[in-house]
Amino acid sequence: MSHKVCHYHQKSKWRKLAVRFLSGLLISAFIILVVVLIVWAVLKPKPPRFVLQDATIFALNVSAAPNIISTNMQITVLSRNPNSKIGIYYDRMDAYAAYRGQQITFFTAIPPVYQGGKDVDVWSPFVSGNAVPVAPYNGISLCQDQANGLVSVTIKLNGRVRWRVGSFVSGGYHLHVSCLASIPLGNSNNINGGASMAIKYELSQSCSVSV
Repeated sequence: MSHKVCHYHQKSKWRKLAVRFLSGLLISAFIILVVVLIVWAVLKPKPPRFVLQDATIFALNVSAAPNIISTNMQITVLSRNPNSKIGIYYDRMDAYAAYRGQQITFFTAIPPVYQGGKDVDVWSPFVSGNAVPVAPYNGISLCQDQANGLVSVTIKLNGRVRWRVGSFVSGGYHLHVSCLASIPLGNSNNINGGASMAIKYELSQSCSVSV
């Protein structure tokens, strides 16, 4: 009988130790989480800032009928981290060009990079698309652009970022960047309305950013 009582007390002792250990673990995790949230609230992370510096046009051909665009350009985009104590992981970034909301080039991947506080990175990806038909509802705008000798395209960068504060790294967030670029078509009397040689345009256009 005494053996059973002793065995019962031993199991009860281990159970109490396990409960105390788990309770301590949960309390420690809660305290760490609260500290991280407080630091996060004090630092107030700001989204990165982007500037479309220039675009080198190798081909930009517009045909009003049947509403077709061919694009081949190299863009230069500057990215700046405005935070002094928060780093940014760019895990995945894709660049492409759009015309009035319609994608007109393929996705171009930008290599992953870590951006420290106040750091600046410059990317120069190529974006291209050959004989891409424009949606009928954009046809009128395309005709107007051709007549005016100026086509407005939007450079888009979509990706996924994470924030780093000290040794803490957040989960992933979607990043959307939009940069408007007005590109001359050259001689508007030319039915192709295109640039046949590489021409570099200085833009220095600020981009809208959402995270």
